[in-house]
Amino acid sequence: MVLLPAMVAADPIEGVWKTEPDRKNLISHIKISACADKFCGTILSAFDSSGKEVQTPNIGKKLFWDVSSEGGGKYGGGEFWVPLIDVDAVPQMTLQGDKLMVKGCEHAICAHQTWSRL
Repeated sequence: MVLLPAMVAADPIEGVWKTEPDRKNLISHIKISACADKFCGTILSAFDSSGKEVQTPNIGKKLFWDVSSEGGGKYGGGEFWVPLIDVDAVPQMTLQGDKLMVKGCEHAICAHQTWSRL
């Protein structure tokens, strides 16, 4: 009998996601990947309203980390960094097909976006 390494299927949240425009009207591409037994998101690139790629100091930085799957397409826990106001928030994410509803709350203040899978 030959033993083959177990193939681990990627979680549906993993991949590259396109954000909605932020307050500076920039759209980012975020790579979500497994980080140990949880998930993290890294800022891959940013684009202006015309679609031209722009350089920002946030490229390559982690946007969120230590996020766990809660089952049923829901993800949470960990921390979410909000670059525009430089605060950490508690993330909540809900996956529905190729859309990811992302919400971050810091105390009673929350912001949300819907990201699209690329």
